[in-house]
Amino acid sequence: MSPEEFRRWGKQVVDWIADYRAGIESFPVRSQVGPGEVRAKLPAHPPERGGGFDQVLRDLDEILLPGVTHWQHPGFFAYFPSNATGPSVLGDLLSSGLGVQGMVWATSPACTELETVVMDWLVELLGLPPHFRTDAAGGGVIQDSASSAVLVACLAALQRTGEDVARRGITRRHVLYVSAHTHSSLERAARMTGIGADNVRVVDTAPDSLGMDARHLDELIAADLESGAVPTMVCATIGTTSTTAIDPVREIGEVCRRRGVWLHVDAAYAGVAAVCPELRWINDGVGEFADSYCTNPHKWLLTNFDCSALWLADRAPMIEALSILPEYLRNAASESGEVIDYRDWQVPLGRRFRSLKLWSVLRWYGAEGLREHIRGTVALAQEFAGWVRDDPDFALLEPHPLGLVCFRPRYPDLAVEEANARTHRVMDALNESGELFLTHTKIDGRTWLRLAIGSPATERRHVEAAWDQIRRTA
Repeated sequence: MSPEEFRRWGKQVVDWIADYRAGIESFPVRSQVGPGEVRAKLPAHPPERGGGFDQVLRDLDEILLPGVTHWQHPGFFAYFPSNATGPSVLGDLLSSGLGVQGMVWATSPACTELETVVMDWLVELLGLPPHFRTDAAGGGVIQDSASSAVLVACLAALQRTGEDVARRGITRRHVLYVSAHTHSSLERAARMTGIGADNVRVVDTAPDSLGMDARHLDELIAADLESGAVPTMVCATIGTTSTTAIDPVREIGEVCRRRGVWLHVDAAYAGVAAVCPELRWINDGVGEFADSYCTNPHKWLLTNFDCSALWLADRAPMIEALSILPEYLRNAASESGEVIDYRDWQVPLGRRFRSLKLWSVLRWYGAEGLREHIRGTVALAQEFAGWVRDDPDFALLEPHPLGLVCFRPRYPDLAVEEANARTHRVMDALNESGELFLTHTKIDGRTWLRLAIGSPATERRHVEAAWDQIRRTA
């Protein structure tokens, strides 16, 4: 494809995206195709000769688009938001156009240094501790997801216990600590690092807040020390996936400090809310106790996937665990010690120019625009929660401080399992309607519906229409 061909088709692609976004409400939120339906319409064999890009766009319209679930739809209330705004899409396009592979500083200095700057900007915007800045002992790096972030944190935590992770691997029995509501990525990290799923301890949660019980955590750590194990890492969550419960980071951190255990704080969804000063209470204890901290701009901060921000209070154990320098990567800049090589801050060697899309978002919206987005979606969620609270036919799960509301229809004449089954049927009917998309969770044996508000396209009328349909269907 010549530059002129790229220019011509590129304009059509941008127009296609703009038209898609403008007309997104005409699509059913959740794809209505069945398993194998998309594949059956695609050619069974690769083309012998190339064709025009018009064929790609035609197949996109006729075959692929019916199989797309529209995450940017204003009626998408499932999971958590995965915002892909115009500035982030354009920033990603620029990144793809440049085609940078930024594994070390020397392969593209701008890729490394822009990432350093935007990560330091986020420290300021989110009110995080200054030692997370890259010009201090710690520093920040963009990962693809929170799952990769916690894997890196786990390796650093193992290194800090005295294990030579890079050379000898694990020589003792190590233990990780989570709650029943901690993300599954923690167990996966235990599997991948060799700690093993059997060495993941589940800490009790408080019945009122669903947050981790710090006293029970201390008891489990004491028992593991007594048995000769090495308590290695605790994960405290700010905004759990099921309910956005918030673990008491300060209380947990005090236990970790006393016991010498690494504290990782997973704020994948909720952490970006701290761009609003009135919501910075979620950071309580982070500055004093967190050894690592993660939040995902690709969820709620208007930046398209993938973009997960990880900070460490001290980057040394991470680099000790991950750094390896083959001859073909040796260069004067790296050996000078004056630059950052982000290849030592992640699992893969290669890395995309991810900071370009985050920088584009920060430059376009500014702090004021980001705060407006967070405040607007939180306000809509709280208004929806008020409607649920005022309706005697529904139960509301408290607390709900951010953009997620959990609720369920009340079926007082049904046993719990029957009520759960009926709630699932309600959710399936809502999702099959194409007007909205919800997911569910289970708390103390009861099924609850989750409605997460976070798209910049979602207005009050969309939430109001969703509530009307929920009441009619239940």
